[in-house]
Amino acid sequence: MEKNINRRDFIKTSSMAGIGVATIASGVTLTTFAANEKPVTNEKRWGMLIDTNKLTEDDIDVMVSACQEEQGWGNEINSTGDQKPGWIKKVKVKDKATGRISNLAMMCQHCEEPPCVDVCPTNASMKRKDGIVLVDMHLCIGCRYCMMACPYDARSFVHEELTNQKEHMPRGKGTVESCTLCVHKVDKGEQPACVASIDSDAVIFGDLYDSTSNINQTLKKVQSAQIRGDLNLNTGVRYSGI
Repeated sequence: MEKNINRRDFIKTSSMAGIGVATIASGVTLTTFAANEKPVTNEKRWGMLIDTNKLTEDDIDVMVSACQEEQGWGNEINSTGDQKPGWIKKVKVKDKATGRISNLAMMCQHCEEPPCVDVCPTNASMKRKDGIVLVDMHLCIGCRYCMMACPYDARSFVHEELTNQKEHMPRGKGTVESCTLCVHKVDKGEQPACVASIDSDAVIFGDLYDSTSNINQTLKKVQSAQIRGDLNLNTGVRYSGI
């Protein structure tokens, strides 16, 4: 999914200074938040660094395909236009002064202060202690307040009945969903599907708090930016090259 937007309107940069398993329907169980046997703590903060100078348009397409395959979205047959889900979007950002166009992979930014959590009336929108922002499908009533509150257009509403869902990522008509950073994989020490799909170091994932991690070391060396850094949300996803 691709969107075009003006750079000045879209980007304001700033430098980088256990829920149990439950059955929901036809044998599908909610295991997304219970994949990790160890308790989640705030000693970690998972994040992602995307280098727009290295990440190509084709790379973003690969990331989208990997996310669709892993999480089971994208095959909806009765949803059209803006009804289509988009856990990752390809966004073209143009600098009016120079004409330079950057291609951004946009997904949930996993904010430290997520507006989606603040407005949710049922606590379905939540943030784990390690910074991953999620939606509990059991609690979501589909009010879509979180979609209106998100400054990144990162959430999608499920408009139709779904079949052949992934066990780790059950989805349901009338609920809201978004990027989970592949929490079911992260809790097992693996990389998110979108990151693992890229052969280069254009996308780096890891613990922002770990001084020995690749992402921490890289952010100390390169200038990075948050999308809408002026909102002071302290996003877990950062970009370099913009």
